[in-house]
Amino acid sequence: MVYTAPSRFLEPQLSTLNVNNPPKPPVAGSRQYWGGLQGAAPSLALARAASNYQGLTLVITENSRQAERIHSELQFFLDSNTSSHFTILEFPDWETLPYDNFSPHQDIISHRLETLHLLPQVKHGVLILSVTTLLHRLPPCSYMTANSLVLKTGQKFSIAEMRRTLESAGYQCVDSVYEHGEFAVRGAIMDLFPMGSAMPYRIELFDDVIDSLRQFAPETQISSEKVQEVRLLPGREYPLHPAAIASFRQAFREAFAVDVRRCPLYEDISKGLASAGIEYYLPLFFPQLVSLFTYLPAQVQCMSYGDIVSGAEEFWREIRSRFDEHGVDPERPLLPPDQLFLAVDELFANIKPLPLTQMYTPQRDAGAGVFNLQTNTFPDLAVEPKTEQPLVHLQQFLLQQAQTPILFCCDSAGRRETMLELLQRIQVKPSVVSSWQDWNKEVPGLSITVAPLESGLWLQDPPLIAITENQLFIHHVSQQRRRGKFADNTDFIVKSLTELNHGAPVVHVDHGVGRYLGLTTFDVEGQLTEFLVLEYAEGTKLYVPVASLHLISRYSGGDPESAPLH
Repeated sequence: MVYTAPSRFLEPQLSTLNVNNPPKPPVAGSRQYWGGLQGAAPSLALARAASNYQGLTLVITENSRQAERIHSELQFFLDSNTSSHFTILEFPDWETLPYDNFSPHQDIISHRLETLHLLPQVKHGVLILSVTTLLHRLPPCSYMTANSLVLKTGQKFSIAEMRRTLESAGYQCVDSVYEHGEFAVRGAIMDLFPMGSAMPYRIELFDDVIDSLRQFAPETQISSEKVQEVRLLPGREYPLHPAAIASFRQAFREAFAVDVRRCPLYEDISKGLASAGIEYYLPLFFPQLVSLFTYLPAQVQCMSYGDIVSGAEEFWREIRSRFDEHGVDPERPLLPPDQLFLAVDELFANIKPLPLTQMYTPQRDAGAGVFNLQTNTFPDLAVEPKTEQPLVHLQQFLLQQAQTPILFCCDSAGRRETMLELLQRIQVKPSVVSSWQDWNKEVPGLSITVAPLESGLWLQDPPLIAITENQLFIHHVSQQRRRGKFADNTDFIVKSLTELNHGAPVVHVDHGVGRYLGLTTFDVEGQLTEFLVLEYAEGTKLYVPVASLHLISRYSGGDPESAPLH
C-alpha cells in the first residue's frame, strides 16, 4: 500500500477549545465538566491543563489501576514539554485490603513517604492518586518534619546515636542492605537505604566525621559514585521510639477491653518490633491523624477521572464488610472504620473549596461549565493472524487517514522493532521518534515510538492519531504479564502469530529454545484445538496451545541462525 504523508502538522487553533487547548480551570469552589474524552485523550488534556496551571493539579481517579495508567501516560505527554521545575508525583495505594494483617511492601511505603515530603513544596506540578487511597487518614505533617534529616560530608557523626535514631524511625538493622528502610553497620562503615531514595548509600567515617557518602548497588554491594549529601525520611508511617511505644500501649489499653497479654501485636510493639498489619492501628501512635489535603500546597486545582463518588462509596462498603467479617477477635481487636478512613461526606467537604474539573468519556449534555472536547472512536484495527491479510483493518484505516499524522506506540524498544517488521509487510515504513514532543516538532507523517499508552488517541482538532499495540493485538493484551525471567521484559514478548516466521527460534518459559514450525490442529476431547509446533534438539517436538502463546517469547541470545536447540 502507499501512504501519502501530510505536508505539515496542523497546530491547534488557540481560539478554539480542544484537548491540546482545554478550558481554563474554574474559580475556587465551582465545577466544570469535560466530555468526549476517549482513549488516551484524558491524559493529554490533563497534561496540558497541569502544565498551564501555576500550582498543583490534584488528579483523583476512580481506582488505583486508573491512577497508575494516567501517571505513566502523563509522564509520556509531559516529557521535556515543561520546565525542569515541574513535578510529577504519584501517591500509591498500600495494596492491602482494609484490616489486612500484613503490611505494605517497603518500596510502596518509601514512595508514599517521599511524596508526603515533597508535596508541601510543590509550586508547579501534578499529583495522581485514586479516591480509595485519598480516603486513608495519614500521620500529621509534624511527624514527617521531625523525623527527616540531611547527612553531609564533613559532618560529625556517631554510629551509636544514628543507630538509635534509625531504629526509632522504623529502620531495621540487617547484615546486608537490600531494601528500603534497612541499615547495616561494619566497623566505621554504615550502609543505609533511605526511604524515598532510588539507591542505598555507604557512609564512611574518619574518626567521628563523615569522610565520604557513596551510592552502592544492592545486588553486588559494590560502591559507585560519591554524593555530597543524603536526605533521610522516616522508615515507616508510624514512629517506634520509646515515647511513641508508650503512647501506643496506653491508647491500645484505652481502646480495647482485652487481655493485652494475648495480643501478639501489642507485645511486638512493646518490644519495638514492627508488627505485620500495624498500619491499621495508626491512630494509636498519634493524638490526631490528618488527611492528604493537609499536605497540599496553597495553590491547588482538582481534576477527577471516572466516577469517584461511586469509587468512594464502593470502597466504604468493602471497609464495613471487612470490619464486620473479622468480628470481635480478642487477640487482634479492630479500630472502627471512621478512625482510619475519611467518610465520603468528609472527603467531598475537603474537595468542595477547590476548583474542580470532572472528565468523562461520553459527551455531556450542554449546560453551564460543560465543554465537549471532540475525539473520535477507532474502528476495529485488530490483527487477524489466521487470515491471508492479517493487517487488512490497519491497511484500510491508514488509507482513509492518509492526510493525518499517525504515531504508532509500542511497549518497549524491542516491541518497536517487531512492529516495524510487521508494518514492512504492508509497505509501511514509519520514522522512529524518541518522544511525543519530538514527533510534534518533526515533519509529520507516519512515525513510531516507545510509549506507555494503553489506549489510542484520535483527535479532531488538531487532527492527529496515536495507535497502540493493544489496539492491534487486542486478543493478547493480558500477555504482558509473564513469569520468571520474562516478567519485566516486554522487548521479546510474542503478542500475535503474525510475528512468527517458519523456522524462527523462540523461547518457551519452561522448555527453553526451539524453532517454530507453524500450526497444527488436534481433536482434544471432541473439540478442535490449534497448537504451535516447536522443534527441539534431536527432532523432538512440543505442541503448545495457541491459548498459551504468552509462554512464548522471541529468541534474543544472538544470531537466530545459530540459536541452540534445547
